[in-house]
Amino acid sequence: MSAPASIPAEAGQIAPDVDVLVVADGLCRYFTIGDRQNRQTVRAVDEVSFAIPRGETFGLVGESGSGKSTLARLLLHLDRPTAGRVLFDGVDTTALGEVELRRLRRRMQIVFQDPYASLNRRRTAAQTIELPLKVHEPQLGAAARRERVGELLDLVGLRPNHADAYPRHLSGGQCQRVSIARALAINPEFVVLDEAVSAVDVSIQAQILNLLRELQAKLGLTYMFVSHDLSVVRYMSSTIAVMHHGRVIELAPREGLFERPQHPCTHALLASIPVPDPAAARARARSHAIVREEFAASVEVEGCRFHPRCPLGGRERCRLEEPALEQAGPGHLVRCHFPQSAESLARQAAAEEAVAP
Repeated sequence: MSAPASIPAEAGQIAPDVDVLVVADGLCRYFTIGDRQNRQTVRAVDEVSFAIPRGETFGLVGESGSGKSTLARLLLHLDRPTAGRVLFDGVDTTALGEVELRRLRRRMQIVFQDPYASLNRRRTAAQTIELPLKVHEPQLGAAARRERVGELLDLVGLRPNHADAYPRHLSGGQCQRVSIARALAINPEFVVLDEAVSAVDVSIQAQILNLLRELQAKLGLTYMFVSHDLSVVRYMSSTIAVMHHGRVIELAPREGLFERPQHPCTHALLASIPVPDPAAARARARSHAIVREEFAASVEVEGCRFHPRCPLGGRERCRLEEPALEQAGPGHLVRCHFPQSAESLARQAAAEEAVAP
C-alpha cells in the first residue's frame, strides 16, 4: 500500500517506505440514548485517525469509557462506523459486501478481555480452536484439523492433554492461551488484543505478554494492544495513542510519550502508575497538578472535552474552542491549546489558583 496516498494527516508522521497494514481514517461511532423527550447522542468514537505499520504494535490507552473497545470493534468491522473508513492493506473494509468481508476476516482476529466469557463453556479447548478452521478452511479434513490444533496448543505453551479440557478445568491464564490459539488458528496478519491480560493474575500477565511478543517475532503479527495500564502498554507497544471521550488526544512513539508527555490527561494517566518507592511517589505527586474527577460521557462539553477536569480548564479558549490534533514534536501529536510538561502544568495551575478570586 502506498503510505502517502492512504494515510490521513491526523495519523502522524509515517515514512513513505513504511508498509502500513491498518489505517483508521476519520472514524466515528455515535449512539443515541434516552427517550423521545430526552434524546442524547454519545460520541463513543469521534473522528479518529491513525496508521499501524505491518509487524508493529500500536498501543491504545485511556480511562474506562474513553472509546477504546468501540474503536477496536470498528477496526475489525464487528460494528459499523457512523462515518469514516478503515483501510486494511489498502482495501476499504467499510465498502465491502458480506462475502468479501468474510474472506478478509481470516486476516484479522481479536483476543477479548475476559477469557471465561469469550470461551464457550460447552466446548473443549480443541473444539474451540478447531472452529475457525471449520469456518474458514472447510477443505481440511478432521485429521488435518486435529494436527493443526496440536500445533497451536504447543505454540501457546499448552500441553496435549489440555485439548480435552473445558474452560472450567483451566486457569485464567490457560483460558487466555486458548483464546490466543483460537485467534491464531487461521494465520491472521492483524490481531486486536482488547485488555488481553487485565483479567488474569499479575504473575500470569508477564507470561502472556512475553508469549505475545514471541509470537509476533515468530509469525510477523501486527498488534493493536488496548489497555488502561500504561506500564503494560509501554512494554508491548512501539506507538501509543491516548483516548479521552472518543477522541485521540495524544499520539506519539513509545519513548516520546513517556519521556515528553504533553496533554494533562496523559500526565494524569502516567501519575496513576504505581511506584514502589514511597519517597519517589511523593516527589512525583508534588510535581503533578491535580486533575478533577471524570464526568459522564453522555454530557456534551463545549470547547475542549477535557477542560472540566483540567487544572487550566478555566481559561476562555479552553472553554469555548475545541483544540485540533497538532504537531508537538517528531511523530508526536497532541490535542491541547497549551501542551506542556507535567511540571510546567503544575506551576501554571498553582499560579492561576493563587490569583483566583
